[in-house]
Amino acid sequence: MTPSVSPVRRTPILRRLAVLSLSVAVLAAGGAAATQSSSAAAPTVAPRAAATPTTPPGSYPGPGRVTGDVGVHDPTIVVRPGGGYLLAHTGANIALKTSSDRTAFRNAGAVFPNGAPWTTTYTGGSSNLWAPDLSYRDGRYWLYYSASTFGSNRSAIFLATSTTGASGSWTNQGLVIESRTSDNFNAIDPNLVVDASGRWWLSFGSFWSGIKMVALNPATGKRSDTTVRSIAGRNGGAIEAPVIVRHGSYYYLWVSFDRCCQGAASTYRVMVGRSTSVTGPYLDRNGVAMTAGGGTQVLAGHGNIHGPGHQAVFTDTDAEVLVYHYYADNGASLLGINLLGYDNAGWPFVY
Repeated sequence: MTPSVSPVRRTPILRRLAVLSLSVAVLAAGGAAATQSSSAAAPTVAPRAAATPTTPPGSYPGPGRVTGDVGVHDPTIVVRPGGGYLLAHTGANIALKTSSDRTAFRNAGAVFPNGAPWTTTYTGGSSNLWAPDLSYRDGRYWLYYSASTFGSNRSAIFLATSTTGASGSWTNQGLVIESRTSDNFNAIDPNLVVDASGRWWLSFGSFWSGIKMVALNPATGKRSDTTVRSIAGRNGGAIEAPVIVRHGSYYYLWVSFDRCCQGAASTYRVMVGRSTSVTGPYLDRNGVAMTAGGGTQVLAGHGNIHGPGHQAVFTDTDAEVLVYHYYADNGASLLGINLLGYDNAGWPFVY
């Protein structure tokens, strides 16, 4: 692992010193302090530090230092209400990991240790379940996850909930949305976002006609109507893994472009666009609509970091955090964590 950025949570004293130093530097340059995020994260997540970097580094930083069980694919992380972190990722019956400090991770079993037979219609009998999306709200964990086979859009997104997040504690809440071979979309890679008005939305999609969005009923986590909205696409090209996060007055739509799952030959890269409305239109830095192939690159392969992508973004006490997988030179898929800054025009970068 490249230790150029540490994702370890700062102590209160160090955090105050860092904020003070950055504030002095900004004032000396005649700039304005960075605005505080108004992310629609769960109320149990503390607000991030008021000051964040506004100048991107000259090149992409390496992933922050992580240790322990860090072999992951399609990671998603939530801050636990009692402290520490719960991570879920693609694997047999959805793999779980825990961490107390966002650096050291350990295996915590599987969401469904006894299997998930309701998914086999879509997986061809495989236990490998994909691309979970984990959040904590209303006193329980919500986990959206995908069932499919590689290259097929005969796919489905399911929901499970738990009050503890522990292996074996999850209740299957059933099917949320499915896609058939006759559909022009692919029902995988879900992400839940709650907008500023408290409305729930699920974005999802991979290849085909791109990234879609459906409205959800907050009481059930299931669909509230039959409308399927289009929010991004590349005319059938490689786009997937949507994540929507609110920062300031914008909703940011994060996606992965290009090819995953080819080891060190993977070309995955992290892209973003933004909108003042959760349903779009999302535009990139140059004003190109994401429905027309637009997207501003935030992270791509560099050095021995290959194909970073399938990102998740969450708000922690010290910063907004970008989580992703990448491939090492030997083809192993590993956990990547970096912090996020925003430049003076409000576009994110990793540091």
